[in-house]
Amino acid sequence: MPGLLLDTLRGAPIEADSGRPIWLMRQAGRYLPEYRELRAEKGGFLALVYDTNAAAEITLQPIRRFGFDGAILFSDILIVPYAMGQDLQFLAGEGPRLSPRLVDSALESLVAVPSRLTPIYETVRKVRGALAADKTMLGFAGSAWTVATYMVAGEGSRDQHDTRAMAYRDPQAFQAIIEAVSEVTVEYLCGQIEAGAEAVQLFDSWAGTLSPAQFERWVIAPNAAIVSAVKARHPDTPIIGFPKGAGEKLPAYARETGVDAVGVDETIDPVWAARSLPEGLPVQGNLDPLLLLAGGGELDSAARSVLDAFADRPHVFNLGHGIGQHTPIAHVERLLATVRGWRR
Repeated sequence: MPGLLLDTLRGAPIEADSGRPIWLMRQAGRYLPEYRELRAEKGGFLALVYDTNAAAEITLQPIRRFGFDGAILFSDILIVPYAMGQDLQFLAGEGPRLSPRLVDSALESLVAVPSRLTPIYETVRKVRGALAADKTMLGFAGSAWTVATYMVAGEGSRDQHDTRAMAYRDPQAFQAIIEAVSEVTVEYLCGQIEAGAEAVQLFDSWAGTLSPAQFERWVIAPNAAIVSAVKARHPDTPIIGFPKGAGEKLPAYARETGVDAVGVDETIDPVWAARSLPEGLPVQGNLDPLLLLAGGGELDSAARSVLDAFADRPHVFNLGHGIGQHTPIAHVERLLATVRGWRR
């Protein structure tokens, strides 16, 4: 039977005495001592992603420790450009690097390696096989805009200068990149679903740097295309859209992309979001990850405020972005107690 998380993402009616499902972005990772131990044994990040036994184990670690309602696949959004033919490295202390950079090289120069997606599907199969029936297996991919920013610049940046400049300077060439990423993303998400993912999330981590017109073109339009294509093949699989930094553009994103649920980051007032988003649309979020790091009474009151704000619609409790690596385990346990104990 579906668990509380999957029912919520499908917009199930809200029961007065029901709690709220919870999972946390980046819940499988560096804040867990068992993850750090396994990484020290196995090696670098990419090696872990491609070791399906290790990746499955990492995905399951926070479920065993905390009993979250969903297990989020341990992987990375840059697996898509890696499969499209860019070289991918994770440098200690510096983050990911892709080459050749598309600010310097043509998209057509890349030679696709679709087999680089196959081990990810095997990880999904292993995790779904190990999960209890009431736990939801969550897959994910990066949205086209965010993935393209890394492909163009070869690395992450605060303002996505190179990519935004390219989109203005040569929109036709940039449109080709967006379409290519979208096409692979559809196949990647469908592959995860066919391997056992029961819901998927589209991460648009850098959506907040765009003007309204560019947001419409490079965030809303490609996400709508991805959602439509995935839904054509898997109409019953919920898709969560998470356009971090969307601000006042969030309601338009929710209406126009066709996502089944929308993620809300920590910069958005949850009361405003509850009032402004389409009626009945499931929402996810939106505690500040730094509050989880800080802990204390402020954590408790902020968590309750989020829960209260979304009391009248389907709500998945989550953070406004990923959990920080220095977050104390005790703070996560405290948050869980607050969420599990809350009632509408």
